Amino acid sequence: MTGTNWAGNVTWSARARHEPATLDELRRLVAGAERVRAVGTGHSFNRLGDTTGAQVSVAGLPPTVALDRDRGTVTVAGGLRYGDLATALYAEGYALANLASLPHISVAGAVATATHGSGPAHGNLATAVNALELVTADGDLLTVDRADPRFAGLVVHLGALGVVTRLTLDVVPAFEVRQYVRLGLPRAALDTALDAAYSVSAFTGWRSPRFDQVWLKQHADQPPPPADWLDTRAADTPHHPVPGMPAHNCTVQLGAPGPWHERLPHFRLGFTPSSGDELQSEWHLARSDAAAALAALDPVAGRIAAVLQVCELRTVAADGLWLSPNYERDTLAVHFTWVGDPAAVAPVLAEVEERLAPFAPRPHWGKLFDRDPAAAYPRHDDFRALLREFDPAGKFRTALLDRYFPRD
Repeated sequence: MTGTNWAGNVTWSARARHEPATLDELRRLVAGAERVRAVGTGHSFNRLGDTTGAQVSVAGLPPTVALDRDRGTVTVAGGLRYGDLATALYAEGYALANLASLPHISVAGAVATATHGSGPAHGNLATAVNALELVTADGDLLTVDRADPRFAGLVVHLGALGVVTRLTLDVVPAFEVRQYVRLGLPRAALDTALDAAYSVSAFTGWRSPRFDQVWLKQHADQPPPPADWLDTRAADTPHHPVPGMPAHNCTVQLGAPGPWHERLPHFRLGFTPSSGDELQSEWHLARSDAAAALAALDPVAGRIAAVLQVCELRTVAADGLWLSPNYERDTLAVHFTWVGDPAAVAPVLAEVEERLAPFAPRPHWGKLFDRDPAAAYPRHDDFRALLREFDPAGKFRTALLDRYFPRD
C-alpha cells in the first residue's frame, strides 16, 4: 500500500488500508488484526499514526448526527468532519463552543490528539466530549462517559487504546460571530489582546517587533474594537495569515456577521487550509510564561523567519484530560507553519525546542517535535497503565508510542 499524510511529508508503512461500512465489519477486522491503527483525515505531520500492520478508517461508517436537546448533547460518527457536523448542528439551532482553525479534520482524530481552537475561556475540542464509543483490541465495543474514573485518560488517547466509532459532545445554542483583523499589534499588548474577544489569534513572521495580524472573533452583538485599539490599525481588506496566499480561502472578515461555524475557523471548508505546502509544529506553554518564552526565542528570530511561513499564538483554557497539552494550566499555544523542507526546518525546530525547554513545553501530538514530552505530563505513568489494561499485546502501538510510552 502507498499513501501519505495530508502534508505529504510522511509515507505510511501500513501494508493495507480498510474502510469498513458497518460496525460489525470493523469489530471483526480489529479482532483479527495483529497490528492496526485508526486513521482520520491525515492532518498529522509525524509518524504517530504509522503502523507496519493495517490502517483502518471509520469514514465509511454511517454518518451519525443525533441531537439530544434535553441533555444538550450531540452523538456523532467519529469519521465525520467538523465542517459537516457544524453545518448539521447549525441547521438545528445548535453549536459547538469551540472549533479549530480548519473544519476539514475528523472529530475522532482531533479529539484523540487534543486539537484545539482558541479563546481564554474555551478548552480544546476534546473537552466537549461527554462520552465515547470505541472498539477495543479484542473487537469488543466499549462506551465510557464522564462517570468512568478512566474517562480523563481515555478521551485524548492518541489512537493507542482502540478505534473510536462515535462520540457524544456538549452543544450550546447557535450564535452569530463577527471577525475583525487588526494590524501591527505591539508585543507588550499581546496579553491584553488575547483576552479581548471570544477567540483571538495573533500572527507573526518573526521579522518585526509587532505582530503582523490579530484576528478577533466576537459575538455579533458586541461593539467592534475602537479605531485606536491597542495601537493597531484596522484591516480594510480581507487577509490570509500566510503572506501571499489568497484571502478568499479564509472565513469572512471585516466585521460582517455570520454563523459561528463560518467565523470561528480561519479557513473555509471547500478550500485548501493554510498554504498546503508546509510542515507544522506547536508547543503549549503556561500562559503565565508567555512573555519569557517569547523573549527566549528572540535571539533566533532570524533563523526562525528564514524557514517560517507564519507563527500563530492563541490561548486555550486548562482542562483535566491526562494527555491534553492544556492539562491543569491555562495555555499559550505557539504554532509554527514552516516551509515544506524537512532538512531546512529540522535544525531550527531543534533550536526552538531547546530554548522553550525551561518552560515545560507540551507539544501538539500531531505536529513535528523531537524531545520526549513525558516529563511535561504529570499523568504520563497513569496513561501507560491504561495502555497495559487496554492493549497488553501492543495491537495499536507504533514506534513513536513505544518511544514516548515505553513498555514495562
